[in-house]
Amino acid sequence: MPHLTSRPGGVLRALLAVVLAAAFGSTALPAAADTADDSEIRWSVTPADESGPDGRSAVEHDIDPGDSVSDHFAVRNVSAEEVTFRLAAADGFYTRTGRFDMLPADQESVDSGTWISIPDDVTVAAGETVVVPFDITVPETAEPGDHAAGITASILSVQSGDDGASVGVESRIGFRVLTRVTGEITPAAAVEDVVSTYALSWNPLRPGEMTVTFDVVNTGNTRLIAEGVVEAGTGSVAFPVEGEITQELLPGDTRTMTAVVDGVWPLFVVPVKVILDPVVVTMDGETSTLTPVVAEVVTWAVPWPQLIVVLGIVLVIGAVVWGRIRSRRRLDTLLADAREEGRRAAERSEETV
Repeated sequence: MPHLTSRPGGVLRALLAVVLAAAFGSTALPAAADTADDSEIRWSVTPADESGPDGRSAVEHDIDPGDSVSDHFAVRNVSAEEVTFRLAAADGFYTRTGRFDMLPADQESVDSGTWISIPDDVTVAAGETVVVPFDITVPETAEPGDHAAGITASILSVQSGDDGASVGVESRIGFRVLTRVTGEITPAAAVEDVVSTYALSWNPLRPGEMTVTFDVVNTGNTRLIAEGVVEAGTGSVAFPVEGEITQELLPGDTRTMTAVVDGVWPLFVVPVKVILDPVVVTMDGETSTLTPVVAEVVTWAVPWPQLIVVLGIVLVIGAVVWGRIRSRRRLDTLLADAREEGRRAAERSEETV
């Protein structure tokens, strides 16, 4: 029968150097790890109700300060042997690439990861699923707004390093737990540290490109999705570009983003504008946009190829004009010499007579 147990806190962590492999947001896909006997263990962890997985990819709750909510998650053992999984909850965060993760086991949580109460571990028979209850208790002093955490189920295994030494490896998979503490909700964002550089096209008939790097800062207390447009001269591009991961920011997060604007003609001074249209995500999945946030800079873009072409044309025209002037002067000199010679010849004829 599957059962829940407690474990001595921190004993395994003291014995093994832990390497963490986390997976969030794709909880329907099982994780796999090689154990010491080389058998494959595969499992999945998903939000659930009392009867089993309920189709959610994450747990999200609105909770008043001082209140608590009970929920469930399901651990499914897809391998061919019984496995005891370690269970953990910790503060969550988004990486620079926009993916959700949670603090590793050797870092202490200070926010909503400490609000989650779960068993230490769970034993799941081969091919079976166990539903695990957990509670989220919000302190009365919690700040209003969004607080992110994660719940994982993991296994420890021993693998050999390159130097032959045995290394403990913790493989984990889990899901996001987002708690919105009720109160004054104030979404806000800012764009900071805009830096733009211009790259010339040495073909004078083609425009260059502007690379714009900037920081998006979530200055409010709700999660935001960062999207918008970067304009440079007559060109523009949306960010994030199609195919890139959605950039979600938790309160206090800063995300560095880069946009490349093609088709920018070098006009000595090119205005650059970053227009951020932050999207506010609610617990029921609805979204709303804030007033756009605009940051502007100017970038030098000297049209050297075009100037070289213009200079070449000027030199050619100058050479032609100068050649004509010299030819005219030469002709005038020849005519003057001819007139002088005629005058002298006439004078000699008169003297002879």
